[in-house]
Amino acid sequence: MPGTPPARRTVLRAAALVPAAGLGLAACSTGGNGNRSAPTEPVDLGAAEEVPVGSSKLYTDENVVVSRISDDEYKAFSSICTHARCPIQKLKGAKLTCQCHGSEFDARSGKVLREPAVSPLAELPVKVAGGKIVAGPEA
Repeated sequence: MPGTPPARRTVLRAAALVPAAGLGLAACSTGGNGNRSAPTEPVDLGAAEEVPVGSSKLYTDENVVVSRISDDEYKAFSSICTHARCPIQKLKGAKLTCQCHGSEFDARSGKVLREPAVSPLAELPVKVAGGKIVAGPEA
């Protein structure tokens, strides 16, 4: 019936759903870093000595994680989550955690440790030149 006001129950349901929808959108946001891509050219990440043997370092501005396997072996991966393309902002030890949906990855291998992601992180070429770590295509 046109012109009939909505039932009180309908109004209350709608009011209850609005905040929940907002929380869902916030969970899917990218946080402070809106860049959702890995480097498309080599990037200088800084001094190689900043990544000790056996550790990993997350470079959030470049969307790269670097792990130092041995004195002269480094591994680099895109830190863009393979589930929903969110830039990963959290590294603890060698575990990367995506804040969007909770996917976890091993920073040394790129392998998925926890779903919803099912594909590993993209490996990037990496080298040390002049004492600096350089990662990305043609590095």
